[in-house]
Amino acid sequence: MIIELLKSKIHKVTVTEANINYTGSITIDETLMEAAHFIENEKVQVLNLNNGERFDTYVIKGKKDSGIICLNGPAARKVIVGDLVIIISYCQMDFEEAKNFKPWLLFPDKNNKIK
Repeated sequence: MIIELLKSKIHKVTVTEANINYTGSITIDETLMEAAHFIENEKVQVLNLNNGERFDTYVIKGKKDSGIICLNGPAARKVIVGDLVIIISYCQMDFEEAKNFKPWLLFPDKNNKIK
């Protein structure tokens, strides 16, 4: 049996930009991406702690150590700069393998830097 479970999570990062004129996606600081084991174009779920919005998009690599968290395109309408969001990715794996899997959990500071 194959099940879906949490793969990676960046918990409580601050939205630094919202760009309605970009094609779509979420731009994430490359340092945060690497620490959370996200890859470019990976599907993620974004949870906005300020307004309760939950939506899916895909990852674009942002400048390393910039702290950037930018929602682009239509997703930019679901946030405002300064909102706190959680960014989650999921994976599918065999049920038995999943029992021993440990997700990558990242808890950055208020400046979107790794503690």
